[in-house]
Amino acid sequence: MRSLYDVPAPAKLNLFLHITGQRADGYHLLQSVFMLIDWQDLLHFEHLQSTEISRLDLNPQAQLPADDLCTRAAKALQTATGCTQGVRISIEKSIPSQAGMGGGSSDAASTLIALNRMWNLNLSRADLEHIGVQLGADVPFFIRGRNAWVEGIGEQITPLSDTATLPPSSFWVIKPEAGLTTQSIFGSPSLQRNTKPATIEDFAADHYGFGHNDLQPVAEALCPDVMKAKHWLNSQGMRAIMTGSGSAVFAQKCKDIDLQAASSSWQIKLCNNLEKHPLLHWVPE
Repeated sequence: MRSLYDVPAPAKLNLFLHITGQRADGYHLLQSVFMLIDWQDLLHFEHLQSTEISRLDLNPQAQLPADDLCTRAAKALQTATGCTQGVRISIEKSIPSQAGMGGGSSDAASTLIALNRMWNLNLSRADLEHIGVQLGADVPFFIRGRNAWVEGIGEQITPLSDTATLPPSSFWVIKPEAGLTTQSIFGSPSLQRNTKPATIEDFAADHYGFGHNDLQPVAEALCPDVMKAKHWLNSQGMRAIMTGSGSAVFAQKCKDIDLQAASSSWQIKLCNNLEKHPLLHWVPE
């Protein structure tokens, strides 16, 4: 296969995020539901005869570091398989960075899935997840390809059962201009770390109203725009919550809103949730 174009890499939202403890090695124990949405990056892959891995950013406003997760994913796949083929990766970046929406992890997952197909490697989903987890904790979720209940340090991924399947819905998502780093949130001494563990049944009783984000108070102290975005969505009659480690905030759509009244520095997008990853059928079980 010589090339693959318009390969999607969808974002995710954390419908809630509870921190239930901390291990002796410093890793935090969490519970969350990860939901795929249709805010996505597009990746293009062109086969190279050499072993070179190169990348081109098609969005001048979203320049990635030289060794981003896509190039690292391609190199990791080469190393794991001994593949001597190369690739030129072009990225149309749309998902904002430092938003808590998993954009970089999703790009890495789509890169692994696409190159497994283009290079005819025929690795299983479990094989790709083993490579992906070394790139980032969220990468296996995107490779798994279904909305999921997530526990442990993020490695325990359980696809939502029929009783907990997410109803189709739309969400207003706001990304303030400022971003947040995961390290700054989890390193805060004021972070709540003892939320009582919940069950999937607790969540299924109120899919879009259950729980909270334990990271949000710390994020609001570090980035006041998170609080401003939350209050603005709340003022529109919706329940707003931050996703992941921020700084994006979202709310289930219950009505249209007047975007003219929102801050001009915010990125605002109306997103739909996805039942499954668009590339789910590309990966052999």
